[in-house]
Amino acid sequence: MPFVVGDHPEPGAGSLAAARALEVAAARVGEGDEVWVLLSGGATSLLAAPIDGVSPAELAALYKLLLGSGLDITAMNRVRKRFSRWGAGRLAVALAPARVHAFIVSDVIGDDLASIGSGPCVPDPASATDVRRLLEAAGLWDRIPQSARRIVVASEAGEMAETPKPGDRAFARVSIELIASNRLALEAAAKRAAELGLAPQVAETPLAGEASAAGTSVATTLLQHCGPAEIPQPVRPSRCFIWGGETTVTLGDAIPGLGGRCQELALAAARTLEGAPAGAALLAAGTDGRDGPTDAAGAVVDGDTWRAVALAGRDPARDLRAHDAYHGLDAAGALVKVGLTGTNVMDVVIGIV
Repeated sequence: MPFVVGDHPEPGAGSLAAARALEVAAARVGEGDEVWVLLSGGATSLLAAPIDGVSPAELAALYKLLLGSGLDITAMNRVRKRFSRWGAGRLAVALAPARVHAFIVSDVIGDDLASIGSGPCVPDPASATDVRRLLEAAGLWDRIPQSARRIVVASEAGEMAETPKPGDRAFARVSIELIASNRLALEAAAKRAAELGLAPQVAETPLAGEASAAGTSVATTLLQHCGPAEIPQPVRPSRCFIWGGETTVTLGDAIPGLGGRCQELALAAARTLEGAPAGAALLAAGTDGRDGPTDAAGAVVDGDTWRAVALAGRDPARDLRAHDAYHGLDAAGALVKVGLTGTNVMDVVIGIV
């Protein structure tokens, strides 16, 4: 069997090669066969090839636009799947009538099966009109490639087939099992924290929204639980706060620097933690080991990080505004580089007091 490495977070030549390899494999499946689909987050880009009428360059431009739009992953994939060869249940259609078992690692808040990897084996509940209205509300309708607009309009007019919907016979022999998620990762982190003698507290509400705002919020929570400095350190109870989810970064029209949502969250948290008592620290990292288009999973920051960035000759406030968190955190020695982990269950943020 071929092993093809796709591209992420934006599709490239590897993604096209992966999509073609999947096409070849699907063509070999017969009615009496049983197929196992192992799907994780990131597949939207890793397997990205355009449907007819959209070029690979236009698909890549669409993905790039959406990634900087501030839309959450569910909204982005509602759009991306419509123009992706294997999204929106199209893989199930290609494999039918074989029996298909899909084992899924979730990277979306709420574990929406239609959003994970753009739902290659799941019906698409969104109509073309839903997609158009979403893009209009986000101010993106006139900015997506013209070919994509034509496809949406043609689908609305009934001149082009809609994406596969619930009730389609292609899904009659498809079973879905969720085998890993952000919640399971948080529970594992809490278990390990307890083993280390920390008192873990897992947040019930997932992290979402702008990364910088989330960073300020989680850092504020840590500060609220910092004991008075005059209490000897061994006497203070050690607590571990654990959050999970996936934030967003709205880039705007200016050319951004280098970074990712976890790095931006961490740098914003460092600003709030500046001068905090020793022992208050925060990790923000992507579980796949790669935060944005960088070689870092995220960063660890504390009460000294903001000043360390400045002492290294950078302006941390400017880095935060310019979405250039990587270079500031790198200068302070705060980046976490663990390499690719081989899985993706969104992000984890761990604060220790």
